[in-house]
Amino acid sequence: MKKLLVLSLGLATACHTSQNTGSEVAKNAPKVVEYIPTPFAESIIESDLKEHLYTYASDEFEGRETGQPGQKKAIEYLKSEYESIGVPAAQSDGDYFQEVPLEISQVPSGSMNINGKEYVLGEHFLTFAKAEGTFDNIIYAAYGIETDNYSDYEGLDVSDKLVLIKSGEPMNADGTYTLSGSIVKSSWSNMSEALGKKVEIALNKGAKGVLYYDEGNFARFNNRFQYMKTNDSGRMQLAADDNGSFFNFIIDNTLAHIILPQIDTDSESRELSVPIAINIKSENKKIESENVVAFIKGSVKPDEYLVISSHLDHIGITADGEINNGADDDGSGTVAVLEIAEAFQKAVEAGQRPKRSIVFLHVTGEEKGLLGSRYYTDIDPIFPLEKTVANLNIDMIGRIDPKRTGERNYIYLIGSDKLSTDLHQISESVNDEHTLIELDYSFNDENDPNRFYYRSDHYNFAKNNIPIIFYFNGTHEDYHRPGDTPDKINYDLLENRTRLIFYTAWEIANRDERLMVDKIPAK
Repeated sequence: MKKLLVLSLGLATACHTSQNTGSEVAKNAPKVVEYIPTPFAESIIESDLKEHLYTYASDEFEGRETGQPGQKKAIEYLKSEYESIGVPAAQSDGDYFQEVPLEISQVPSGSMNINGKEYVLGEHFLTFAKAEGTFDNIIYAAYGIETDNYSDYEGLDVSDKLVLIKSGEPMNADGTYTLSGSIVKSSWSNMSEALGKKVEIALNKGAKGVLYYDEGNFARFNNRFQYMKTNDSGRMQLAADDNGSFFNFIIDNTLAHIILPQIDTDSESRELSVPIAINIKSENKKIESENVVAFIKGSVKPDEYLVISSHLDHIGITADGEINNGADDDGSGTVAVLEIAEAFQKAVEAGQRPKRSIVFLHVTGEEKGLLGSRYYTDIDPIFPLEKTVANLNIDMIGRIDPKRTGERNYIYLIGSDKLSTDLHQISESVNDEHTLIELDYSFNDENDPNRFYYRSDHYNFAKNNIPIIFYFNGTHEDYHRPGDTPDKINYDLLENRTRLIFYTAWEIANRDERLMVDKIPAK
């Protein structure tokens, strides 16, 4: 796309010479590559980012909804761009597209019978998939937590049983939390993370399903269910998730107290003699979708991988026909990854191939629940996760948060310090040396109510103990609306932010030692 810069860089000659044989030794000495990133970073420019984005976020791409024609146009565009700059596909067969099998489960209908009384789906309980079964009793597992030092499952056999658990975590008589030993809550109290972890524990123990009592968030799930029911829209999921053998229900205060009247204060795990019959019907529709994955092989440590990611999808077309172009979300991240890839390819052509391999990962289905990234990390990683040194995830870096005060030349960083001190220090020092952007950690707080750390594709890497940085400009009035168009992007900021990510990637890829994972993930 862009002409290769005229570089004044080359191969430096090693100079281990002596007075007697200096010229001969110098002649035969090994050549050492000087890894100097600046000329390649400076190839990332506003005009090229703008050219990409005005195409990628145009009406022609129809909002890039997962599995729809616009998303197919998007992946073909990405493939053609990688081919044009000479960055090969990551998969050994040369295919840039990683198939991600998806399904839409249509809004289910049916009922649950408890102690002989019928309850209709959508009133006191919710689920988003089919479920059928009859149980003479259920297992109450209190908070449903299991760690190295605490377990609600001690002495319980939940195989093929229905398990009742509640939100939150145990507390001591003095008002402190059992797991933290202080007045500070642990991640088990954070719904965004805890629900998935608790359900996964029950699933791994062989449970048939979970009844999850969370009065504080029931209304949120109910709003989603009623919207889907009214609009006749189903829930998209990975096809691998639909094994038909595990149920997951959210129940409200009424149903929870019918099953166990003292549930709010009772934390004694045990079997409950409560007969339950479930009859929930739903049909699934297959959806074809793809991640796009390109790759530059490392020169020194080719079996260590840095993943740079963005999501290629958006939310499509509104019911009244307006196109959600998604220029910021996540067209900005997508074009940034393309330009970073091209900058690294220019380095390769100039004899400065990165020491570690770099994976350029454009994932599908982020707007449907981080599906493409979860498929890559949990089901079919093209490269081993244990050899993946870091993930730099880019999701919305083209605009300014109107709620923020201060310099316009900023970026929100989330997660840089959660797993690796090395990564955080590299990020800070690279910015100080090259880009001088104000690094804002407002959303990095564990107690941030927005829970952004759990809401983009980096989380699927972080949960696998891979250090991450999430680059983000914050939300704005056009977030998930037709007004998110390429004319509203701040291209000077997009350029500088993209260069910051390139410089950070350069340092991670070329440092002698792999990033150290020295932080303990929140439990």
